[in-house]
Amino acid sequence: MDDAARAVLLRGASAQLVAAAYHHGDRAERRAVLRALPQLGLGEAAVPLIEDALRTNDSSLVAAALGPAATGLSDRAWRQGVLKCVFLGVPLREVAAVEDRADAELARMLLDFAHERIAAGRDVPEDVFPLLRPYPELVGSSAIHAESDSPVPRRAEAARRVLAALR
Repeated sequence: MDDAARAVLLRGASAQLVAAAYHHGDRAERRAVLRALPQLGLGEAAVPLIEDALRTNDSSLVAAALGPAATGLSDRAWRQGVLKCVFLGVPLREVAAVEDRADAELARMLLDFAHERIAAGRDVPEDVFPLLRPYPELVGSSAIHAESDSPVPRRAEAARRVLAALR
């Protein structure tokens, strides 16, 4: 409700005023600006605000930045944002058009992330699996297979869980 009210107040505001509201706002105000961006018609002027939010470790700002306004992000910046969501525990269902925009490069990045998690004996978030399944050749050539034979039981078990989830 607060975000909607803030969005109404921002309608018709200049790009400079929207940027000022974002940069001088508290966490809730910044999130509201990010969520309102698709309605404000700022075009490329919105991108620096989105990129700024993606540099934070605030999961609510990162999630808002990768909502519908993220269509203006470069593929590289968008992929980095998705990876940050996974790292911060932001559910990928909050990323607008994630399955439509996902590509082999994002899958490669997510496999690297998964390998790091496995090497630490940690589980991989389940919402990355739908983004990896379309790329069995990448999964097949990843280091995850070697980890399934690791002499370290927690690493081997983590790798086996990932490989089973990707079948």
